Amino acid sequence: MGADGGPVGPEGPRSAAVLGHPVDHSLSPVLHGAAYRALGLAGWTYERIDCDEAMLPAVVDDSPGHRIGYSVTMPGKFAALEHASVVSERARIVGSANTLVRRNGGWFADCTDVDGVTGALAAFGDLPASPSAVVLGVGGTARPVLAGLADMGATQVVLASRRDNSGPAADCGRELGLEVTTVLLGDASLPAAIADADVLVNTVPEPGIRELVDLVSRSHRLFDVLYDPWPTAAGAVAAAAGIPVVGGDVMLLNQAFGQVELFTGLPAPRDEMAAALAEALGR
Repeated sequence: MGADGGPVGPEGPRSAAVLGHPVDHSLSPVLHGAAYRALGLAGWTYERIDCDEAMLPAVVDDSPGHRIGYSVTMPGKFAALEHASVVSERARIVGSANTLVRRNGGWFADCTDVDGVTGALAAFGDLPASPSAVVLGVGGTARPVLAGLADMGATQVVLASRRDNSGPAADCGRELGLEVTTVLLGDASLPAAIADADVLVNTVPEPGIRELVDLVSRSHRLFDVLYDPWPTAAGAVAAAAGIPVVGGDVMLLNQAFGQVELFTGLPAPRDEMAAALAEALGR
């Protein structure tokens, strides 16, 4: 650990890992491994650890001395936030953490998923300064999406859910300063809302989104947080209609940039990480 209590610098072997269940599919080792090689961090390693939310506190507490941080995927993001000794403001508002960094004898929690969202939205290249959005789904990913939209200058968001369970996500959006309207996915007003919005964001997993792809054709831009297999059901419809599409791989890449910088204290080697992810996805 550095003298200021921040992340350990590039000197000496260090390790990080991704926690999740299941975790075999995680591409985080590809991204972080490419970063460490590009940064010349000899001896730095990154591994996968199969760990559910109940196991997470014990795994983190038993971390070896060389372990500088963790990427956290589902289902452990809520447990990671609760277990941290210090929490970033955005992680508190979103209510989950995808990043744990060893600091001052404890663990700092952050949500770089928000950076993933802003990076994905920026990839369109032509979003207005205050974009309006419709978000399909109100699960755990919807809240970082709302935070990313707020960071991009959005002020109005429509949240569409299958059931009347949008309250926590809507409360998160309002704390972020967004004007949030909630509707059901079957609401007659939703197609017009999508047509009026600058961007449609899909957080509904497949196969659920397959029942809703008719909505996609009404959008001006689609950001689908899913990415594998690609194209997704929604992405295929958008591409066929000539609608600009950004996939969840762009979110994955951009959230990893922030993690690498928190772990190493160095600027993320973005080009090398992007090339490694493209190779891993066969794109």
